[in-house]
Amino acid sequence: MFKKYRILKWTGITLLSIIAIIFSFGLWFKSLIPPKNTTLETTQVKDLPYLAKNIQPPRGKILAIVTSMNTMGDSGKSTGYELTELARAYYVFKANGFEVDIASPLGGKPPVVIDDDDMGAYDFAFLNDSVAQYKTSNTIPVKDVVAKDYEAVFFAGGKGAMFDFPDNKAIQSIIREYYQSNKVVGAVCHGPAALVNVTLDNGQSLLENKRVSGFTNKEELLLISDAKAIFPFLLQDKLVAQGAIFNEGSMYLETISHDDNLITGQNPWSTWILAETMIKQLGYKPKYREITDEENALRVLATYENNGSQKAKEMINRMSVVEKKPINRVLIAMHSIVAAMKGDVGRFFDIIGLVSYAKKYDS
Repeated sequence: MFKKYRILKWTGITLLSIIAIIFSFGLWFKSLIPPKNTTLETTQVKDLPYLAKNIQPPRGKILAIVTSMNTMGDSGKSTGYELTELARAYYVFKANGFEVDIASPLGGKPPVVIDDDDMGAYDFAFLNDSVAQYKTSNTIPVKDVVAKDYEAVFFAGGKGAMFDFPDNKAIQSIIREYYQSNKVVGAVCHGPAALVNVTLDNGQSLLENKRVSGFTNKEELLLISDAKAIFPFLLQDKLVAQGAIFNEGSMYLETISHDDNLITGQNPWSTWILAETMIKQLGYKPKYREITDEENALRVLATYENNGSQKAKEMINRMSVVEKKPINRVLIAMHSIVAAMKGDVGRFFDIIGLVSYAKKYDS
């Protein structure tokens, strides 16, 4: 009896110690994350020099297309277009002199996905922009789009795109016409689902031997383990099956593929560079834009991925001390959680170390 009591006692002490350690670590982890900047929520277009100053002359129009789906098939899981992917591309196009119209398969007001952790100044400005909000509340039905009115088309992501982009004949017609007439076709994250069933006039798949990027199998399955049962296909698999040369970058880091007038991006964090590459393909030098704290964080993470912790810390030091650039610690911390989800303990602590190192430079 006494032996049993001792076992229970030490088991209880061990459990309490583990709980205390986890709780203490949680508090320490939380201390690494800066408090939410609520002033961002009131950002207006006029507050952003990229949009309010050095206005470019009119250069034509670009069509942005978003999903109309509000659920992922029969799963009951909600979805829509990703606000950050639309907002950031929208403002790159606007800043570089292009008017932007927004369309969707059904027209009207499509569902939107807003991820609070990813929202930045441009995303809140988009929500506070009456013109942009009118356009997103009154999207043009794709079947009514006058294709000749636009110089390029951009497909925003959002998991709903996997359901209502691939078999939409009007979307296929726009892509085929634009690609064959050397107009620019861009798509990011799940947006490349619009490309999978496009056949050119010569009978060949649009994707045949094209270098493309899109949301990867690894990215999809880490977040939705039963994705194969929910979606009609995994995007990477489908692109490859139709002849694409799939360019797979690191998970949740920016990656784009530029194959002549076809420009595709892997995930939401690829939107800025994808939109600016579209501007280059249209024949213009992109207007100068101050790089965001999120993009700086991505560069730190890419340096860690390619060169290790020490080089990443040297980059943090250079950005913070010499270049005076902001670094989004929340995004870096999110990648530590991704490492934990993958069971990579070493990577988890490496990235937490980067977050802690970046915090030292807070003024």
